[in-house]
Amino acid sequence: MIRPQEIGYADELLADGTVHRRYEGGLEEWRSRTPGRPHVVRWHDNQGASGTDELLGNRVIKRTLADGTTTYARDIGYGRTVWARGEKVTVNRSSFGGRMGVLLAGLGVATLAITAAHLPPLSMTPEEEEALRRQQEQSQASSSASGGDGGGGDAGGDGDSGDDSWEAGWDGDEDAWSDDDFG
Repeated sequence: MIRPQEIGYADELLADGTVHRRYEGGLEEWRSRTPGRPHVVRWHDNQGASGTDELLGNRVIKRTLADGTTTYARDIGYGRTVWARGEKVTVNRSSFGGRMGVLLAGLGVATLAITAAHLPPLSMTPEEEEALRRQQEQSQASSSASGGDGGGGDAGGDGDSGDDSWEAGWDGDEDAWSDDDFG
């Protein structure tokens, strides 16, 4: 089991439809969707960095910095996202899932510890990324075909349900943001 550095954040939906994310420790990001690409978020921060976060399938998030550097993360439920090899986990404190995850962790629930199964890939080939994109599109299509929009935007999900309710609001509705926009 890995005990990563925990970094909390809170999101604020702004009037222009973008999100202002404030991390504990002072980092701030301004996030917006990429038109025509509902699973891609553009961002820039108060330290001069910028890039995109792309939701691939299997809850994998690809972060690409402006210089082309890529890293991967995995949404593991309860508003938590594991980065790199588990050295840090971001926790969405503005979502029900994030607060619930903190509460459960505070109670010592062992299932919230990071295990090898939670770790994102270190690297991926373009073919592997494309396979996950197709998986994400199929999952989105099957969710839409079943008549649901993914629920009420619980960004955390339960980490192992197999349903994609954690991504509600990312189905092309430009006005709907979920509680958690890719880590």
